[in-house]
Amino acid sequence: GRLAMKRRSGRRHGWPVMVALISFAALAGGCGGSAESRESSPSDGAEGEFPIQAELQETQLPAAVLGEAGPPRGEPVRYFDEDPATTGYLALPEGDGPFPAVILIHEWNGLVDRVRQVADAMADEGYVALAADLYGGRTGSDRDENVALMEEAQADPDRIIANLDAAAQMLRARPDVTGKIATMGWCFGGGVALSYAIGGENHEGTAIFYGRLVQDPELLSAIDHPIYGTFAQMDRGIPPEEVERFAAALEEAGIENDLHIYDDVQHGFWLWVDRDPSSSTGPALDAWVRLKAYLKRVVG
Repeated sequence: GRLAMKRRSGRRHGWPVMVALISFAALAGGCGGSAESRESSPSDGAEGEFPIQAELQETQLPAAVLGEAGPPRGEPVRYFDEDPATTGYLALPEGDGPFPAVILIHEWNGLVDRVRQVADAMADEGYVALAADLYGGRTGSDRDENVALMEEAQADPDRIIANLDAAAQMLRARPDVTGKIATMGWCFGGGVALSYAIGGENHEGTAIFYGRLVQDPELLSAIDHPIYGTFAQMDRGIPPEEVERFAAALEEAGIENDLHIYDDVQHGFWLWVDRDPSSSTGPALDAWVRLKAYLKRVVG
């Protein structure tokens, strides 16, 4: 079926003012294994189990997540004065704007072309898209390198927050940006996006794709906007039970949310549909439709 967990929404109340040092301990498990461990066996009828809805019929997945996008067409950008090696990627919509903005936060291997291509796709949707670089221009090519880069970043959570604050400040300073910003991230980046929602500069939205979660309602109560989450039922690193506890904590904190667990897919299924298209295409399309509706609601 489409959902292993139905949408939850909590009624908002006042959020306490909170100044806290964000702990990234919840991210320590990494991104859930190598590329090989992310593969799943084709599931008979997996796509056919999804409800036939007009918006699903009329929407296509971005070529980026299908492995079919052309070379990135945006430009590198230096936005973090504390580290001149930090090199993000900026993709712009056509037209004069102003447009809402999205900050994309990469997986454990760093800012690679797949993330740049998704930034291009977000620009096509009408967002000024900035793919952040949390590794100072470096990327990993195997599990050991990915873990080393991730652990180095996690050792200085204040620097991660400062990096993303600088990204948000750069976007807000642009005349073609409305000032409304959402973050979205996958795996390591999904967990960072959640931690940034708790401890970073004010922004209007957070989209988490199978990222490490915080389950303390007191910490979560610092969030001042709805949360989007897409998760995989077969994810060994972030199992459904953990997502359920996260949902309950958001409810207790009064944070509106749209969380879905998709059956018969593995960790990484959305950004890398081409690794197992027979199982991932239907869930990824549904998650994409939800993401577009969520971003429209929170940033325009």
